Amino acid sequence: MPATETPDDAAALRVALRVRETMLAEDHASRALGIDIAEVAPGRALARMRVRRDMLNGFGICHGGLITTLADTAFAYACNSANHVTVAAGISVDFVAPAHEGDELSAHCEQRTQQARTGVYDVVVRNQHGHTVALMRGRSHRLKGRQVFASDEQAPQS
Repeated sequence: MPATETPDDAAALRVALRVRETMLAEDHASRALGIDIAEVAPGRALARMRVRRDMLNGFGICHGGLITTLADTAFAYACNSANHVTVAAGISVDFVAPAHEGDELSAHCEQRTQQARTGVYDVVVRNQHGHTVALMRGRSHRLKGRQVFASDEQAPQS
């Protein structure tokens, strides 16, 4: 454990990793789109997806709904990382550049705030060159009394 990491940090990371495993087991949409949950930590997640031919719209660029799905997936893993079942209450997406067939997209999500049962998260989607493709802000809602997985190890309260 690095000198700056506390036992609580290590426990929170273990919870986030177990949440990822639990969610991935039933995440058929991510699997179908080839989305990889590359990293997860408390309040953060990184999801990746390669743009395939079947993801292109009539203009030969990646369909905005699929870019949004990638961003929303990172959002889902970040906002559930404390083992509280959390759903999206709303999202706003801005597309700033097109993505093309073969592009490797990465969606990095970070929690901005978590108050009671409502959280706010920001997601940046970038291509393999580091160029921003889309920005998403998500508002989350924790479902009272529900956990992603049952465990004796409780997630730290945020």
